[in-house]
Amino acid sequence: MSATTRAVIASRPGGPEVLQIVERPRPVPGEGEMLVSVCAAGINRPDVMQRQGNYPPPPGASDILGLELAGFVESLGSGVRRFKSGDRVMALVHSGAYAEWAVVQEASALPVPEGMSFVEAGAFPETYFTVWSNVFERAGLKPGETLLIHGGTSGIGTTALLLAKAFGAKVIVTAGSPEKCEACLKLGADGAIDYRRQDFVAVSKELTGGRGPDVILDMVGGDYIARNLEAVAVDGRIAQIAFQKGSKAEVDFLPLLMKRITLTGSTLRARPLAMKAKLAASLEEHVLPVLARGQARPLIDPTYPFEKVADAHARMDSGSHTGKIVLVMDTQA
Repeated sequence: MSATTRAVIASRPGGPEVLQIVERPRPVPGEGEMLVSVCAAGINRPDVMQRQGNYPPPPGASDILGLELAGFVESLGSGVRRFKSGDRVMALVHSGAYAEWAVVQEASALPVPEGMSFVEAGAFPETYFTVWSNVFERAGLKPGETLLIHGGTSGIGTTALLLAKAFGAKVIVTAGSPEKCEACLKLGADGAIDYRRQDFVAVSKELTGGRGPDVILDMVGGDYIARNLEAVAVDGRIAQIAFQKGSKAEVDFLPLLMKRITLTGSTLRARPLAMKAKLAASLEEHVLPVLARGQARPLIDPTYPFEKVADAHARMDSGSHTGKIVLVMDTQA
């Protein structure tokens, strides 16, 4: 086994062209950690933000990009009990996934379900942890309720759509073209709104008999903040997970009182390991059995080999993808 690993960093803030493959010392697992031979790593919007210089890694974290990966356990640090060498795992990491070798915390790792490919597994942790935490735990989506997802063809959007349908909810999405709306309908969405041509407030109310959606998952922000308050049902919940249009808005908060709205939000990367471990345990209990049945598995956009990481980021920047973009490090993926 080589003493080094190839890894991807951003040489400076900028576009996909600033991504470089460099040689770094192969990491060594510490207490509660495992060394993983990476087969696939999902590409996420926070990776793009880090590349642009807008989302630095937490203190003490590596500058190697990537928040999620899947691969084989190579070796164990002290105290690791759940996994052994050779196990297939998928894991959430605070950095370092775009590499041939990565160290992961046992607490935030999950076994890859039987029959699930490494490409699918590499696309699992970041989006499924995020959706489960915000839509199901914080916003409390229940069977029979309606979820409105902004950005239905994104990695987060397709994950939320598939999981919500698997757990018995109705789903409405917004997307930026008729083709993307049609893609969401084919995935099982009950309604799709072309936000460039339609008013999502009016259409979402029309599709719910005037009530509005029970839960809204929003990563857009900006003027959507006020419009979500207008759209959501009485006793509805809004889960805010990003602000692609900015975090500032002029908002009339009276609907918050009159409709008894719950407005919640969270980020994932900076959360303590203990909280990520609780999320991992909840996913293992509730979601992995669904995946093992072949349901709600990640929707994969075209994959890219490790050496084409800049092309993968260019596709993310273009917004033309549907589902998760995955970087493949190993032919076994």
